[in-house]
Amino acid sequence: MALNYNLSKVYALSDNDPEFVNEILTLFVTEVPDDLTQIKEGIKKRDHKHAYAYAHKIKPTLDLLGLNVAFEEILQVEAWTKVEGKKKDIEETFKSIKLQVKEAIKEIKKDFDL
Repeated sequence: MALNYNLSKVYALSDNDPEFVNEILTLFVTEVPDDLTQIKEGIKKRDHKHAYAYAHKIKPTLDLLGLNVAFEEILQVEAWTKVEGKKKDIEETFKSIKLQVKEAIKEIKKDFDL
């Protein structure tokens, strides 16, 4: 039962095509953790452009999968990269995104046998 994600946008986009939905979920489960690692590296190294590129990359996916809080927080990460903020200003926000994605992935893997 989806508690940490919402697939209504995915189903609407796919005209209820289960194969398409499965592809989207597989991409989310396999690629987003690596993208989060890249954002973390960008934050750690104060490489704002690097962090922005990966935050921008996962933003539509977070929206598509109904991770609304994580989506709002990734917007904060993008804003932080533009003002080239201090690392400590964004660390808690990033931890929150990472936790939400982790919970969603765990649930998706269980719900869809991925």
